[in-house]
Amino acid sequence: MFEQAFKNIDDILHKDAGCSSELDYVEQTSWILFLKYLDDLEKDKKATAELSGKPYQAIISKDYRWDVWAMPKGKDGKLDHHKALGGDDLKDFVDHQLFPYLKKFKTSAEGPDTIEYKIGEIFSELKNKIQSGYNMREVINKIDELRFRSRVEKHEMSHLYEDKIKNMGSAGRNGGEYYTPRPLIKTIIKVVNPKIGDKIYDGAVGSAGFLCEAFDYLKTSKEPTTKDMAVLQKNTFYGKEKKSLAYIIGIMNMILHGIEAPNIIHANTLAENLADIQEKDRYDVVLANPPFGGKERAEVQQNFPIKTGETAFLFLQHFIKILKAGGKAGIIIKNTFLSNTDNASVSLRKLLLENCNLHTVLDLPGGVFSGAGVKTVALFFEKGSATRKIWYYQLNLGRNLGKTNPLNENDLAEFIKLQKKKEDSKNSWTVDIVKVDTDTFDLSVKNPNKKDEKALRKPEVILQEMRKLDKETLGIIGRINRLVK
Repeated sequence: MFEQAFKNIDDILHKDAGCSSELDYVEQTSWILFLKYLDDLEKDKKATAELSGKPYQAIISKDYRWDVWAMPKGKDGKLDHHKALGGDDLKDFVDHQLFPYLKKFKTSAEGPDTIEYKIGEIFSELKNKIQSGYNMREVINKIDELRFRSRVEKHEMSHLYEDKIKNMGSAGRNGGEYYTPRPLIKTIIKVVNPKIGDKIYDGAVGSAGFLCEAFDYLKTSKEPTTKDMAVLQKNTFYGKEKKSLAYIIGIMNMILHGIEAPNIIHANTLAENLADIQEKDRYDVVLANPPFGGKERAEVQQNFPIKTGETAFLFLQHFIKILKAGGKAGIIIKNTFLSNTDNASVSLRKLLLENCNLHTVLDLPGGVFSGAGVKTVALFFEKGSATRKIWYYQLNLGRNLGKTNPLNENDLAEFIKLQKKKEDSKNSWTVDIVKVDTDTFDLSVKNPNKKDEKALRKPEVILQEMRKLDKETLGIIGRINRLVK
């Protein structure tokens, strides 16, 4: 039912002049979906309060509730077409009354960790792009059919929402920005192995894949008590996201996974000066896939001791600084970070090795991020002691990855098994830090077990081969000219 409803909604939005891409479909579906979720949440809270004999104070005022403006129903339980807004009336109400009302929650909420604040922030960051009130009515009717009341319903909905994010990542201009493959996220979390009570942080939250999967991991790592669930809901997951659309999607994704009021802040992480980070600001675990390929302005670079325009390298400095002593991290970064010879890259590798124990490097093949041909590595480190040995694992799959042949959890099973004891194999090896060049701190992935790889030829051999080929080419041209004459 849910899957077909999402397909129908996309078909309706495809016809609307204000929605031109998969990005718009997800964004516009998200805000309407959020209001339907909020309505179901209020009903659940009211029922719980009534059972315990307590009064319930509704979050949303009567005129702005789902069953008043969106889906007024008659005694038969069907839409009351006499009361339901449609066409221009519906669009005018949404644009000029509903959105301004919801924006005000940001200033009236008790704090940023409340659902009220999230309502205000979400509706401050987006606008209604559905131009036809008739199309909007159709979308609302479809979304009203969806339910968020039971755990099973929320679970199914969260999976379908993840699929939409995945499709958006594939269709959008920045695939990896919105969607990190879930098998890779799950693997990173298993290796980092967070515990209930840890404060977990992602400063480049995107669609909140790391935080959602960490929540699922911790819920199933043991039978959580009521106290554990309260800790997971309010004091475990933290993040920042710079871009409005990603922020909204991340919030919605976490809500659908069961985190009622996500601690996600809409802010540019890199605008924070590293010198201002205090002990109270630090986290036990950092999990992230910072955007690669981005470039930051000079004023942003001033916040960091190692100046570089490369966004991911600034994020890495931030993550090292914001980890507590003994804190653990799993970070995805471009593999060129390991070998770049520019001053910033060399200084950053030195900083990482001297301040953290970089114990594991997972070398990933190209194609892991569909739509982005970038090769990446996952870095696993603990803050507080210098690196002594690095265990490398090179993921050799024997097949090309892509949209129709994505990475799966079985692909990473050997890595997880061998990583526990840092075992050497044909795909894994250990490098002692004393063998690393202290001038360059080059950490390139060089698998010593690959004997079948051809050694690079010397320049003089290549030049000799080129001269030979040139001579052969001239001979062929000469014979052709003689035949033509």
